Amino acid sequence: MIKAKEVPIRCYNYTYIKDILENNYNQKISLSTIINRAKGNGFYLTKPKRKAHDREVITNYPGELIQHDSSHHLFAPYANRKWYLITSIDDYSRLILYAVLVERENTWEHILALEDVLLKYGFPLAYYVDSHSIFRFVQGRDSFWRNHYRLTDKANPQWKQVLDDCRVKVTYALSPQAKGKIERPYRWIQDRLVRTCYRENVRDIKKGQLILNNLLQRYNYRIVHSTTGEIPYIRFQRAIREKRTLFKKFGIMPPFLSTKNIFCLRVDRMVNSYRKISINNLELKVPGAPLHERIQLRIIPDKESGVSEVRLWHKGELLSMQKVKNSKLNLVRV
Repeated sequence: MIKAKEVPIRCYNYTYIKDILENNYNQKISLSTIINRAKGNGFYLTKPKRKAHDREVITNYPGELIQHDSSHHLFAPYANRKWYLITSIDDYSRLILYAVLVERENTWEHILALEDVLLKYGFPLAYYVDSHSIFRFVQGRDSFWRNHYRLTDKANPQWKQVLDDCRVKVTYALSPQAKGKIERPYRWIQDRLVRTCYRENVRDIKKGQLILNNLLQRYNYRIVHSTTGEIPYIRFQRAIREKRTLFKKFGIMPPFLSTKNIFCLRVDRMVNSYRKISINNLELKVPGAPLHERIQLRIIPDKESGVSEVRLWHKGELLSMQKVKNSKLNLVRV
């Protein structure tokens, strides 16, 4: 696995061996003994030098900054296909708020992550992400007649529109090194996820998720974080009790009455002379819609049923709700 390029493991993990001996075989052995045995039998690799982080975000409160990211690796070697790991972490406490394996990364999966975190913990002050196209529109490379930095925020991705509705700021990392805080928990989770999936011959993503859930339970509630010197959950909860938090209670902003109108996909369309709109060659009737004006479709896909609920809005008024097959809306990639 160390030699396999698609597997996110680059060294031996002696602590993992120690945990297996203690948890599975009830044998307590010092880490130094395991390392010495490993070295004596040739199971040792010098660790590569890591570059220093050129930028680090420092926070003082839960909810001040939520780091959000995804990783694409062969987490279960026997599955023979890569999965995406979508994760959100509270920067102050290092508590992992969300971690889910998905087979395909798309905008909707990241909106579901927002829904889970915001409904459970409330509105944070800001999210911290990289410049992936799901999070940020970036014009093509500079040319002599166009500077893409000036056009970066002129297009508003679906994911960011959800946070705009919730009045949550978005901050973008300037470099991969700047994402260091979320990368360290990622490495802990990824390393143990891969090794456990390999040991248990996991081939199905649902079984992989069960292993991930167990790892999250341990990371959040039992492991002392090397930087903070505290267990993430205890650090998080103590700050909440002391009322040192920037999470705000979740509330639905007018004119909306349901979370479905917030955690959704959005598309604007013009109403034609027959009070119809067209989306991906599909025509929908909109009774009572004003002619030749733009209305907004707020779409809530359901993967299990394969049907989306489409809510049509005009200037804060809900015009109608319709059910449409996902395939008709061409939502494969959203």
